[in-house]
Amino acid sequence: MTEFDHTYWMNRAIELAKLCPVVEGAFSVGAVIVADGEEISTGYSRETDEKVHAEESALDKLDADDARLKRAAIYSTLEPCSERATKNRVPCTDRILQAGIPVVVIAWREPSTFVEDCIGVEKLKENGVSVIELPELADAAMSMNRHLDLS
Repeated sequence: MTEFDHTYWMNRAIELAKLCPVVEGAFSVGAVIVADGEEISTGYSRETDEKVHAEESALDKLDADDARLKRAAIYSTLEPCSERATKNRVPCTDRILQAGIPVVVIAWREPSTFVEDCIGVEKLKENGVSVIELPELADAAMSMNRHLDLS
C-alpha cells in the first residue's frame, strides 16, 4: 500500500461512511486524509454533531497549520460541498482550500438531491487542486445512501 493507492484509501473512506447515523435529509459520507503514505485523520458525516460533514470532521482533528496538509490527499466518498445549509459553517471545498491540501479524490459527484448545482470539483480545480474521480467505486460509495433520491 502506498500513498497513491487510491482504491485502498477510498475503500477506507467508504468503510467510514458506513458508520454515519442515517438520516433522511443528508448524505452519509466518509473522508480520510493521507500524507506521506499514512492516514493522518478521518471523519464521517454526523460523527461529532448532526451537522458535521465528513471532510469537516477530519480537518477539525488536525491543527490548521499542520505542515502535512500541504502534501496530503483527502479521500471523500462524495464531492466536497460548495455551499452549506447551515450558514455559520464553511463549505468543505473552502475548508480544503484553506488547509492547502493539493489532492482531492472522490468516488462520485454530488447529485441535485439537496444542492441544485454543487461546484466543489470546479472550485477546487480553479484553485489549482488536483481532483481525481474514481467512478469505479461510486456504487460502493453510494450504497449507504440508497434511501435518498440520488437523481
